[in-house]
Amino acid sequence: MDQTPDQTPAQRRARSPHGSPSLSQFQSHHASHDREIESLDEFDRVVSSPGSLAHHRVQAVDLTGRTDALLAADPTGAVFLGCPMDPGAAARVRAAGALVFPPIPGLPFDPYRARVYSPDELYARLDEDYGATPDALAYDWFQQTKADGDVFASMLRAIHDDAVSDALDELVTGARVVGVMGGHAMARGTAEYAGAARLGRELARAGLTVATGGGPGAMEAANLGAYAAPFDDGMLDEALMLLAKVPSFAPSIADWARSAFEVRERWPGGGASIGIPTWFYGHEPPNAFAAHIAKYFANATREDGLLARATAGVVFLPGAAGTLQEIFDNATPNYYESRGEPTPMVLVDREHWTETLPAWPLLRSLAKGRTMESRIALVGRIDEAPEALKRIGG
Repeated sequence: MDQTPDQTPAQRRARSPHGSPSLSQFQSHHASHDREIESLDEFDRVVSSPGSLAHHRVQAVDLTGRTDALLAADPTGAVFLGCPMDPGAAARVRAAGALVFPPIPGLPFDPYRARVYSPDELYARLDEDYGATPDALAYDWFQQTKADGDVFASMLRAIHDDAVSDALDELVTGARVVGVMGGHAMARGTAEYAGAARLGRELARAGLTVATGGGPGAMEAANLGAYAAPFDDGMLDEALMLLAKVPSFAPSIADWARSAFEVRERWPGGGASIGIPTWFYGHEPPNAFAAHIAKYFANATREDGLLARATAGVVFLPGAAGTLQEIFDNATPNYYESRGEPTPMVLVDREHWTETLPAWPLLRSLAKGRTMESRIALVGRIDEAPEALKRIGG
């Protein structure tokens, strides 16, 4: 059997009978997150001591200036995901036992990204027009490729969404996450919007991490409230007045987003929360008040991920089909206890959930006699939601 130069005997033994690396060579026996390198600083620390990249996962780090380190370090079983590097360095680490997935040219997004998005990243070039932003360009790419049957495009979407999920898991580790679900049609300047914002503020001040679907309407309001949590109460009142000048993202997403950035510029350093939107609903732009935005191509992955991470419960504000779907997407694992103990579910607005869209009677019938029965509640007003969440969360 041919022996590749620079390989150790252990590396050669790990190769398959046909001379190619075996899967076992790339499987780490260490905690995977402990072996992830997601920045140049992390890379430099790893290669300086003890100087080995063995079984590490290097994710979306520009290594074009680290050729000497790549040539010197042991890359056995390492995986490089979308890392620009010198061609000679790439050839060397491949020959020495690494897998190299090169960057994909021409994409408006990085499928191997190591972190969730920020509002500034998604809305870069907003001063030109919303259509010039990375968010809009990614949606345009999705529209062009979602139905063309190209396995390469669908693979890129899947890799991207998996990378976002990995980054989101790292972000919420140890956090008490509460979901706030509601429709995108809730307009700025309304009492309902103000109520949702105050809800987000109260939840954040209680030490919870607010997570929403990341879009406009009720979702934006809850993220705004979490952003306002560190300030005095008057800040939110003023912010609501400023935002009311642009009630909706229609007809101009650019004007709607710019007004949010104006609020952020006037009151910098707001509280952090999470938005989990999707390009599947391209007509719903992400809101700028969520500090961390985990945006997906696949809506089913996004929905399940949002609800699964809301370990401290979910508040459902009035909404339409999307919110109704989320109620029963959340109810199903609670019913079967497939994620462990059922998590709290609070539905807000009796008339909406008993008459307009009567989800509550069905949810209550579904829960009867099961553990989840004590974990569901219906309240008439939004200001009753935090106390109900606390009451049924034990």
